Amino acid sequence: MAKVLAVLYPDPVDGYPPAYARDSIPVVGDYPDGQTLPSPSAIDFTPGELLGSVSGELGLRRFLEEAGHELVVTSDKDGPDSVFEKELPTADVVISQPFWPAYLDAERIEKAKNLKIAITAGIGSDHVDLDAAMRRGITVAEVTYSNSISVAEHAMMLILDLVRNFVPAHEWVTVRRGWNIADAVSRSYDLEGMDVGVIAAGRIGIALMRRLKPFGVHLHYTDKRRLPAEIEEELGLTFHPTAQELVTEIDVLSIHAPLTNETYHLFDDDLLATMRRGAYIVNTARAEIMERDAVVRALQSGRLAGYAGDVWYPQPPSEDHPWRTMPNNAMTPHISGTSLSAQSRYAAGTREILENFLDGDRIRDEYLIVDGGALAGTGAQSYSTDGTGSPGSSGN
Repeated sequence: MAKVLAVLYPDPVDGYPPAYARDSIPVVGDYPDGQTLPSPSAIDFTPGELLGSVSGELGLRRFLEEAGHELVVTSDKDGPDSVFEKELPTADVVISQPFWPAYLDAERIEKAKNLKIAITAGIGSDHVDLDAAMRRGITVAEVTYSNSISVAEHAMMLILDLVRNFVPAHEWVTVRRGWNIADAVSRSYDLEGMDVGVIAAGRIGIALMRRLKPFGVHLHYTDKRRLPAEIEEELGLTFHPTAQELVTEIDVLSIHAPLTNETYHLFDDDLLATMRRGAYIVNTARAEIMERDAVVRALQSGRLAGYAGDVWYPQPPSEDHPWRTMPNNAMTPHISGTSLSAQSRYAAGTREILENFLDGDRIRDEYLIVDGGALAGTGAQSYSTDGTGSPGSSGN
């Protein structure tokens, strides 16, 4: 019997289940690059249900309990007296989501004597100290591509929110009950003709650039691996070898890199100072790619015209976190990858990983981050470690 400990975000304030706006969600076939969708033996939920909160349980309870396993679900994840901390020493499996991460730092991994696998329900495993996991031989897996398009759509929305000054315009008619057109448009521009840059042209970055192309923008990107010439030609891309070179040439930047030792606090005062005055940044990747207070200073000075994203550190942030009140922001809680559509995919993928693990079968390479004491699968392509752990997982 395995003990599965799942850390999920709290239920809606009005109770569970919510009143759904739609009766169904579209059926999606294979992912754009041909990767197949999650393929568990079965699912015990209806696609479109709220699965990522505590009562949703990722649709796993019936499957696990009928097979004789134990499932513990909690949203209480922080501090020495949390349910997560108390249940962790006897857990064989930990499941977490990037939106409400259970930080598995080296100290917690040391306490988790039974832990064999840490699963991210979604994409992004930087809340796990990957070096510590490798030393202990713990497998780390995530549901690759399950919410990549969801995040790309959210990033597209935030770009338009900032450039067209949507949030203040909306507040003029709904909160202030006014009709102040001049105030609303005094910071509103067309996206057409702007230079738009993407850091990390992986699945999310490419999906975003495909959505941006019809807007008549000039597309730029940087990545550790240059894209094939046919994709660059198709999308009209300009490649820049480094982020430092990219940011000097663009009006809008969208960040999609994983949090690694190379990207941790990449955007500090010095780098932000090299950007065009009035540039916009959208960050749906990881908050710690930014130096928190440098972003605030750049907005206050006017160096940045706007900053939007849905990633914070820590998550959830404190009530006095300065990104809640900094000028010209369009921040959301970490929701870009947990739409009801995305939840149906990453819940199914989580079950697929669990089925493979519990049956002793091989987990697909595209889901693997760490396996056999080393980076593996997608992890070998996306992460690098130097023995200091994953930034953000150990309190950095």
